[in-house]
Amino acid sequence: MERDSSLDDLQSLIEAIKSSEKIHCFTSELLKGVELVLESVMKLCKVYSQTVNWNLCSEIADKDSCGLDNKEAAHLNHVVYIIKYTIEKLSEVGTLAADSGGNLVTILNLSWKGVVSLLQLGEGALAVKINIGEIILILISMATDSLKCAAESWCTSFDQMISVSESKRVFLPIKFYLINAIRISSQYPHQAFSVYQEITFCVLLLTTLRVTFSREKNLKNICEAMEEHLKPTSVHLLKSLLNSTQLNKDQKLKILDWLFTEKSGLLFSSTGHGTDIQKGLLDDIFSITCEAMSTARILLLGRVSLFMDLLKISHGLEENVTLGITRKLQWCLDVLVAEEVYSSALVLQIPSSLADGKSLVLTWEPLLVSIVHAMKIFMIVAAGTQAWCEVELFLLDNFFHPHFLCWEIVMELWCFLVRHAEDTTIDAVIDKLCSLYNMIANSDSLASLHCTLRKMARSMCLLLASCTTSVVDRVYSFIMTDVRSHLSAVMFAALLLEGFQLDLLSNNVRIAATERIFNEYIHFVDDYVERPLNCCSSDAFGAPVAALCSGLQSMQIDASGIDKKAMKFLLAVIQTYKTSIDRITKNHCCRLLSEALRIISTAKHLYGNDQMEDIIIKLKDMFISEPTGKESELQKCKPALASFLSSLGHMEMSESEENIKTSAVSQLYHMLLRERNWALSHLAISAFGYFAARTSCTQLWRFVPPDAALSFDLKTGSNANGERFMSELKVFLDKEAALPAATASTSDQFELVLKDGLILKELFQRNSDFVVDGIGCDNMETDHETISNKRRKLPDGISRGMELLHNGLRIIGKGLSVWQQDQLHYVKLDETILTQFSRLEDMVNQLAGLADRGVRIVPLEVSKQEQELVMSPCDSTLLNLLM
Repeated sequence: MERDSSLDDLQSLIEAIKSSEKIHCFTSELLKGVELVLESVMKLCKVYSQTVNWNLCSEIADKDSCGLDNKEAAHLNHVVYIIKYTIEKLSEVGTLAADSGGNLVTILNLSWKGVVSLLQLGEGALAVKINIGEIILILISMATDSLKCAAESWCTSFDQMISVSESKRVFLPIKFYLINAIRISSQYPHQAFSVYQEITFCVLLLTTLRVTFSREKNLKNICEAMEEHLKPTSVHLLKSLLNSTQLNKDQKLKILDWLFTEKSGLLFSSTGHGTDIQKGLLDDIFSITCEAMSTARILLLGRVSLFMDLLKISHGLEENVTLGITRKLQWCLDVLVAEEVYSSALVLQIPSSLADGKSLVLTWEPLLVSIVHAMKIFMIVAAGTQAWCEVELFLLDNFFHPHFLCWEIVMELWCFLVRHAEDTTIDAVIDKLCSLYNMIANSDSLASLHCTLRKMARSMCLLLASCTTSVVDRVYSFIMTDVRSHLSAVMFAALLLEGFQLDLLSNNVRIAATERIFNEYIHFVDDYVERPLNCCSSDAFGAPVAALCSGLQSMQIDASGIDKKAMKFLLAVIQTYKTSIDRITKNHCCRLLSEALRIISTAKHLYGNDQMEDIIIKLKDMFISEPTGKESELQKCKPALASFLSSLGHMEMSESEENIKTSAVSQLYHMLLRERNWALSHLAISAFGYFAARTSCTQLWRFVPPDAALSFDLKTGSNANGERFMSELKVFLDKEAALPAATASTSDQFELVLKDGLILKELFQRNSDFVVDGIGCDNMETDHETISNKRRKLPDGISRGMELLHNGLRIIGKGLSVWQQDQLHYVKLDETILTQFSRLEDMVNQLAGLADRGVRIVPLEVSKQEQELVMSPCDSTLLNLLM
């Protein structure tokens, strides 16, 4: 059979297009001729395809192996040759049309649609004769090149907002290339799999750029256009491979492994262009090859985003792929702690498309929210399938994840599970967690905030807050079994220490739990008072006291049930601490001391007891005589001591210097208020403020040392000033008016921040020029003239406010000028507004001048009685003046 003349016309057509492209001359006659030739050739191929038996194609390896005497085989080879040649030339025409800069859109559309149409002939038999993978690569390459060209143009005009219409115009040809690649890949999945790296890498580039562009406000329209037009198409391209019935399970898992598996070795990093969209950053992204994809840090965020996209469309994936995605959940969690992903997960906002039942609605949401949302969607899809076992194993494996962000994500998934799963599923996972909790329960680690038991209890508390009352009762019943009474106290105490809410229990169970807490506490106190050293060797040492203390601090238990045994217990702990010589016993005593002090601080009715004076004196001897540096265990008891001292305002105190109790309280407050650790100093001022607002004492100055930490200058850490301390006290009293109940920090919280204040401690030296005795002097003669000449700088907040006023006036002035030009018919109205605005501007300028020069101090004319009130900070009337 002779070579058809139409093929020669097609070759001539290509040469004509090349020549016209060089001289930029595309006449309407040429375009019509091109369209006519393309349509004729495609019709010819379709007619020829109907005359052959395509079943013979699989029996013929190539045209040379076909015997020439077999007319049917020869005819088949000739038709295949014509179609193959036409497809190659059509793809060449399509490539030329793509490079024409948009002048040959019709030819571009016609040629590539022709390629797709001709490849559908023969029911896939053409795969033996045509390199279909190469055609797919041409489409992928054109999409990538178009995207790179557009990104570089946006980079050069970075300061301009890209319009929505411009974004859609740029993405339209890219979407066209991807759609044709999808059609070919769906028809020939095996040939597409041969180039799966290039296909998936193109999808990854699109996702990476979408996330990268999200950083910049000027590129917001581009991100939304990519989310609406390119994301569904690109994800569908990947989905066409993963859902193909012609590819086996191993081939699909190979695609997932290539995308979501980290290779060993150092990861390739960007050249340090920062997060701004610069040409260097784009060059780094587009210069990465397929081979370097899995080791390129710059693509990590895009890979995470692509994984989220797969999770969101997992309902449309087959079960084997869903199972493979489940095994990549751990990869996603591990990648989140990488620097490039971790920082972006917390602050970056990305576009997200949500379906409202009629259409897609675009919203912007934090990346972290998108990650959690995608995982929840996947959990719903995996429920009831083979993948659910893997999901449950993933949640259990990461129950103790060391990184807080990953732990937060995992716990959110756990809470989502217990809120929406079926009762049988919830009971099954809760039973597993309770068994695990029972296995790790031990008393040695109860006092440590970072021990496994406390971490488990922390997670359990968070999880139980999302469970129903019946599930919480089930957990309580599991813990409080008589068979495991030894571990029950430890496990329940750990839950209370981590914030377990008794209100989550049903009424009857809550009442029983409260009674058990009190009974175990009383039993422990009785044993400790009689045999303190024997109690220290108990495996569940201090658990009942810790349980009651936590319940009282969270106000879940009424403190009215606390009796005089608490005071006897505190005295016994102090005595044991003094007589013990080994460090372990002293540590136990310090733990009990903190809890006993907090228990008594909540029981206000005990402060009128006769034993209180003995307790105060012993505490003074204990803390003042013993070294309380950072190496001392008593240092950790000071937060509880502050809580105890704050409640002393509820008892009557004598103000005579000879009173031993008052003197002891004064020394204890002096010790706390001298603390240079920022956390403890704020606890001390809070405790003193609570005490000052309620005590009947009038000589409050006795409780404040000359070198109180919060009286020092903030900037220099020196130059103590009594006014600063009083201002801090006023701030607390203002807050106290809104918060009638004092809330003390737990010792565990204090332990976390204790070391952070060591740097500040070096700044707060003892260079104090604040003399308390000078404040209370009887001879008061003030030089009014000297005082009146002094000026004080206004607070920073006022200066900042003046700056904002100036900026606002400037904007209003510009707006009025523009408005005046547009509203020529309302000149009189404009003049009125401008006059008022001018007066306002003059007033603001005067205020700004006062703020810059400072405010002159004017002495008040006060009576002798008022002078005594002002100059005697010991008088309680001062507190009223401060408030």
